[in-house]
Amino acid sequence: SIAKRDCMGQCGFRYSYMTALLFKLTGGVGLFLLGMVLLTDGLKAFAGDALRRALVKFTGNPLKAFVSGCVVTLMVQSSSATTVAVIGFVSAGLLTFPQAVGVVIGASLGTTGTGWIVAELGLKVSVGFYALPLVGAGAFMNLLGNGRWKALGMALAGFGLIFVGIETLQEGMNGLAGVFNFAGLPQGGFFSVLLMVLIGIAMTLIMQSSSAAVATTLTALHTGGIHFEQATALVIGAAVGTTVTGVLAAIGGNVSAKRTALAHVTFNAATGLIALVMLPFFQAGIAWAQMHIGMDPGATSLAAFHTSFIALGVLVFLPFVRRFAVAIERWLPDRGPSLTRHLDPTLVHLPEVALEASHRALKEIGGECYRLLRARLEGRWGSRELRMSESIRAALDSTQGFIAGVPAVGVGTPMAKSRLDQLHAVDHLVRLTGSFQASSGVMEHLSDDRMKIPVSLCIGVLVAAGDSVKEAVVVDAEAIQKVEDGTRELSAVRRRERPLVLEEAAEGKWDSKTALEVLDAMRWLDTIGYHVWRISNHLAGTPSSVETAF
Repeated sequence: SIAKRDCMGQCGFRYSYMTALLFKLTGGVGLFLLGMVLLTDGLKAFAGDALRRALVKFTGNPLKAFVSGCVVTLMVQSSSATTVAVIGFVSAGLLTFPQAVGVVIGASLGTTGTGWIVAELGLKVSVGFYALPLVGAGAFMNLLGNGRWKALGMALAGFGLIFVGIETLQEGMNGLAGVFNFAGLPQGGFFSVLLMVLIGIAMTLIMQSSSAAVATTLTALHTGGIHFEQATALVIGAAVGTTVTGVLAAIGGNVSAKRTALAHVTFNAATGLIALVMLPFFQAGIAWAQMHIGMDPGATSLAAFHTSFIALGVLVFLPFVRRFAVAIERWLPDRGPSLTRHLDPTLVHLPEVALEASHRALKEIGGECYRLLRARLEGRWGSRELRMSESIRAALDSTQGFIAGVPAVGVGTPMAKSRLDQLHAVDHLVRLTGSFQASSGVMEHLSDDRMKIPVSLCIGVLVAAGDSVKEAVVVDAEAIQKVEDGTRELSAVRRRERPLVLEEAAEGKWDSKTALEVLDAMRWLDTIGYHVWRISNHLAGTPSSVETAF
């Protein structure tokens, strides 16, 4: 009876001990993840649109794109956040695909910074207790502050929670090392390394954060729960597993989003494979650094290994980014409508990026409209132009539906003005497509001597409008002014010629039917000029003028 009670007591103690251990481990990981989310969201909100503008602006070539991705990821402490943002930007056409590949590679290197923070600060110094006031101060700033101060408070609270989570996780790992001796598992050999890599991938999938998986691995190594060789394999698995977030973000997206996700998976998987193949060399290098430069044999060495193998992957891929991007494009060719390729349905929950995407689509639709109308005026209208006109109408319907699906934004904000301008542009584009079809009488008289000046003016307006929507140009003020000047002159010619043509018809110099057809042709040209002028202004985002004819 006494032995039975002792056995039950021991079982109860072990059960409560294991429960407390499990609570500390899950709670530590949870606090770390929550801290990462708050820090990332807070910094993004505090920076406002600056991070997005910086990421888009400083990506002129693959090297700049790489640096931008690395720096932004170091700032927001999340490669997943950077990758998901890049997928949205490349879908919207804000970044080219080679630029996106450079940013993704930079994000992979930037995320290794979290490991250094954990290794050098979170584990060596007991900052969890001292981070609690930071959590409180950040929470009060978020509760009582406004605007950017509110966002900064969220970021500070998140930063503090990261260290509270690390300390809680460290306590759990200390207890776990005494119960489960993972360090006693077989070491060396292909299958044991592969097993640890798979565990690392699984940890990242469950936590949805490679930073959390790496932090957990660093903590386990620091407390003696695993050996260094096992930890290196876990970190490799975490680097591969982090690509899942990007893959999930690309599901349902357009081809550009899927290409970016595929590039992320390919780079991380290839880098992980390189690390596995060269693992003995990396371990020898770490051992040399421990012996000759006094590198800490624990968490610091693991953080250095993480950065080293990702950096090696960067050195292998970065010089060939453009070729790599071309290979991805061949694997995933774009067979969809070209005019609506930026209209990714997954962007509608990001109003600013979604409106950028629809703006790009409208610029391209406008450019095609101008090209077709020039072909019409120059007598080059054929079956290809007819098919393209049908594609333009379908693209306009899709763009109008896409804009309608973007959530409403506050009145008076830049996004509200952008949305209004785009709706105006859609209205004028729809009306302009009606000009594709002109009566036989109008087309018959376009080559008359009387029509040479207005036809030439209209072609000039279309050329200038086409220049204003070129991909490389944000706002071409000179081209917009040429559109307006040409349209005003075209309207003035119509007003001047109308009474003259009618007087000549009354005097018998014109056949009345011919005179009316010539006036219809002038009115048709004037209508084209007016709609092109209004479209150009709205797509350029210039102050709206009164929506009436000259």
